[in-house]
Amino acid sequence: MRVCGVELKGGEAIISLLSYEGETFNVPECRTRSLTISNSAKTESIRDFHFAFNKLMQDYKVDEIVIIEREQKGKLAGSATSFKMETAIQLCSVPVSLLAPTTIKEQLKRNPPHVDFEGLNLKRFQKSAFEVAYAYQNKLIFTKES
Repeated sequence: MRVCGVELKGGEAIISLLSYEGETFNVPECRTRSLTISNSAKTESIRDFHFAFNKLMQDYKVDEIVIIEREQKGKLAGSATSFKMETAIQLCSVPVSLLAPTTIKEQLKRNPPHVDFEGLNLKRFQKSAFEVAYAYQNKLIFTKES
């Protein structure tokens, strides 16, 4: 199963691909590390972002997209642009799930990655996107085994 982890920050969707095959995790190469939206007030910008994201998921044969859930209210709330981006991602032809930060921390504590992050050929800013994909994969694996 190939999962795309997504962290939404402002007008940027930071992504990391992670596949789980034969009891092994792999981080496949991807032509882009993030997608941005230029002007979220314009319908054309939202459509362009949706098209580019959906095309990327189809090209890399992603089975599921997992987004880090953001607060809707309060001082830690996500921006309006990030919620527009989330909606555009949810309209993709691939199933989308949201994972709460507490669930991610729980899964990482229970099943920490057995590899050094620097050895994964990912940029430091992709760490959260990788962690949400890894936590989601582990959640699926250990739910099946129970």
